[in-house]
Amino acid sequence: MSDPENTALSHAPALSHAKLEWRDNGQPVSSQYNDIYFSTESGLEETFHTFIKPNRLPERFSRLNTGECISIAETGFGTGLNFLCVWQLFDELATDGSRLHFISTEKHPLKQDDFQRALTLWPELKKQASELAGLYLPACQGQQHFVFANGRVRLTLLTGDVLDTLSDFSGKVDAWFLDGFAPSKNPDMWRSELFDIMAHKSHSQTTYATFTAAPDCT
Repeated sequence: MSDPENTALSHAPALSHAKLEWRDNGQPVSSQYNDIYFSTESGLEETFHTFIKPNRLPERFSRLNTGECISIAETGFGTGLNFLCVWQLFDELATDGSRLHFISTEKHPLKQDDFQRALTLWPELKKQASELAGLYLPACQGQQHFVFANGRVRLTLLTGDVLDTLSDFSGKVDAWFLDGFAPSKNPDMWRSELFDIMAHKSHSQTTYATFTAAPDCT
């Protein structure tokens, strides 16, 4: 029986799934955006050096007190790699009684079989990946909520257009991962309207990190 805390909007409008091509090395590539989901050399290292380290997450996790929660938001859930890496690091460094809330947006969620195939690429994350794969649901528009580690780790997956889903999300964010494919491939994820929403959801100590930059992504 599924955990009653892990829910999705079962009657929400369906979304189109991500269309993938699989390279000979096992890496998924988006056919819709003609772009890779993660580094061809090491997705794990890319997540750490692009998102985790610049947001100072190791230090911030280590300083959390019992009862405190850190909220991290991501534009582009994709294969779930960033979430899994953050969850593993949180397990290693954060004190018992502290909590992690990871919020991620996705317009084209992976099909269930593609999602599970992608997760096999990282045996280092097998523990977290197996729990996530067991709860991953078909694409439906709205908010999906997943709870792990007896409530210590929460994932909110916002499926649909990022401007709509982030606008509907309530709460403040402590750190941002901007990971929505390259601006030249997916300019909708780099609009000034999105940055305005991000600013509204942030506070004075919020940090952000991204893999790319462009002179004009409006």
